Amino acid sequence: MLFTFLLIVQTIVAVALCTVILLQRSEGGGLGVGGSSAGFMTARGAADFLSRATSWLGGAFIILCIALAAIAGTRNNGQSIDASIANTPIQTAPVQQGPVTTAPVTAPAAPADNGAVPLAQ
Repeated sequence: MLFTFLLIVQTIVAVALCTVILLQRSEGGGLGVGGSSAGFMTARGAADFLSRATSWLGGAFIILCIALAAIAGTRNNGQSIDASIANTPIQTAPVQQGPVTTAPVTAPAAPADNGAVPLAQ
């Protein structure tokens, strides 16, 4: 139950982190919103807010990753390895044995010499 809750919170944090990162301008201007020079959503205020939000969301994401890994590592679902086939002998198909015959070994016939030069390999 806790694992599922933290997984949902991590998903929300991840989406928020992606959104905040994409809202920032590459030059650090942040949102590019104009307006009065004194106010919360000025270009500098937006950049400060988005930078802080990125830091906090990034930290929360890392902490949630560590917490989820710790919970997943300590969970005991009663799973065990099925070793029922480990002690059974391997059965192979019977090999049919017939009479062994040997054919006489003969040398291959020499090719006819028609003036051709053999190629080096």
